[in-house]
Amino acid sequence: MKKFLLSTLLLTSALCLFAQDPRERVYNYEVLHPSHQVKPLVEGYATERVCEKLGRGLTAALSEDGKGIYLSWRLLADDPQTAAFHLYRRVGGKSKRLTNKPITQTTDFIDRNPVKGVAEYRVIRADSDPKTVSEESSPWVAADFDKLQKSPRYVSFKTEGRVGKLGIGDLDGDGIFDFVVRTPATNVDPGVQGIHFDSIYTISAYRHDGTRLWSYSLGEGVEPGVWYSPYAVYDFDGDGRAEVALRICPDGTRDSTHHVMNGHEYLLVLDGETGKEIDRVPWPERTWRLGERNRQSRHQIGMAYLDGRTPAILAARGTYRAMLVDAWQLHDGKLTHLWRWDGDEENPVIRSQGSHNMVVGDVDADGRDEILLGACMLDDNGSLLWSAGVGHPDKIYLTDIDPARPGMEVLFGVEVHHEDGRGVCCVDASTGEQVWNIGHNTFHVGDAMVADIDPAHAGLECFASEDRKGGSEARYLLTAQGESLTSDSKLIPPCRDWVWWDGDLLRETMRRRSIIKWGGATLTKGIEGMVLLIGDITGDWREEIVTAVGNEIRIYSTCIPAVDRRTTLMQDPIYRSYIVERSQGYPQSPVPSYYLGEQ
Repeated sequence: MKKFLLSTLLLTSALCLFAQDPRERVYNYEVLHPSHQVKPLVEGYATERVCEKLGRGLTAALSEDGKGIYLSWRLLADDPQTAAFHLYRRVGGKSKRLTNKPITQTTDFIDRNPVKGVAEYRVIRADSDPKTVSEESSPWVAADFDKLQKSPRYVSFKTEGRVGKLGIGDLDGDGIFDFVVRTPATNVDPGVQGIHFDSIYTISAYRHDGTRLWSYSLGEGVEPGVWYSPYAVYDFDGDGRAEVALRICPDGTRDSTHHVMNGHEYLLVLDGETGKEIDRVPWPERTWRLGERNRQSRHQIGMAYLDGRTPAILAARGTYRAMLVDAWQLHDGKLTHLWRWDGDEENPVIRSQGSHNMVVGDVDADGRDEILLGACMLDDNGSLLWSAGVGHPDKIYLTDIDPARPGMEVLFGVEVHHEDGRGVCCVDASTGEQVWNIGHNTFHVGDAMVADIDPAHAGLECFASEDRKGGSEARYLLTAQGESLTSDSKLIPPCRDWVWWDGDLLRETMRRRSIIKWGGATLTKGIEGMVLLIGDITGDWREEIVTAVGNEIRIYSTCIPAVDRRTTLMQDPIYRSYIVERSQGYPQSPVPSYYLGEQ
């Protein structure tokens, strides 16, 4: 009888185990395979963290009322909490201090009595010498009040062709972000059949003032599509100047269907200031194990501090099945291989988890970056930290969604049809354990976003929308805790183009060429062009909107007076990771590692 009961118990346990779909469990390779060979930790060349050396980013624009000059600048991570600033104006070689008392509450100022014609402005930290230029001060910035009154409220420069993608980095080491663009704007998604362009892409670099530095043709071997032409701009070798990492296929040829399925592929790194080649190494190889052409012809480039100090370049192939990722270090003009990740094609909780972007950040507080590769989180040493097992997510957001919970969370908008509620779900960033899900059937969630838009609810609101091709046009709006706020689609915001623009911590959105408070007032009108990037690239912590209008790049900045100050968002690692990714893949509004909202 005891043997019968024991056998029954074992059989029941086994049936329960095999009845549970393994995709419904968080997969942790360390737990399930304790005997596997652990990859060594990465130890890079840097002895301390390589950081971008940003300047003050002083900008001068027409004030909101059109009667003065609005000035805005950065608060930097190494500024003391007591940092205070003075503003100076120079006309005809004579300098005058405009501030009676140092500015401590914000990092902006309005010159309400501007001179006619051109004047130069400079901001200096109050504890530094006004006669010198240092990290605590800025160079002189010119502003022509007469021209500002007549011209639109943006700065612009011309490009050689309409820009389709844009990356930013300090190419010449002057502390000011420059631009690396991809032209023309023609684009084909690998999954779209019967559409092609004969375009040849060119990558071009421009200084912040619009001076063209160099151009590099990608040639016939790179098809004109967002997934064929990834590139990333960052200071990978720690010399204070950004490099450009990109994928090339110099001897590839286009077949009768205009696709490229042959030729050697490389990860190429160019000097950001000159465009000269630094080094090249093989790109992750073609393999039918990743799927047919649509599946395997998708590429991404990322940046991560795998040892917490040294930036590494991540070259990835594949999205919908397995993914191949190679990590490289650039030092002394050479690329050195650090590790390879090869998603296990036979394991359903690793297969088909890739997304259209990778996001990088330290999720386990060990000082080293992990890589959110869709619904999988790779550890810093190139092994799997966890997999949520939800399948291919179209959008991924890594940030502190719910400040009441310790650590960060990840919001997934999942393309895969789910009947169990996980089509829109939130998981713990350090473990992958589910925090909540939407609780009902979803078909093809193609877009999602997290932002504080309603101060009545603690944390970031989470919203998502279905794609029509999935058979549903439903839209969802939830609290940070996963509670539905409304089912009325008219009250649910769209997911694209969110920006911190006015003085509060609620995020604004762009609609019909205007920036609006969701459910509220219109703040700014006349934002023209295709949005290329939204990010804190100059001035104080609030964001700029970079658009393409014909062969012109326009940079729109807020001139709404600030009410407080905070460190530039570009010095937050996860926010900077989103900006690195914006030059490729599908657009996602950047978010920082910490909670940024009203409550």
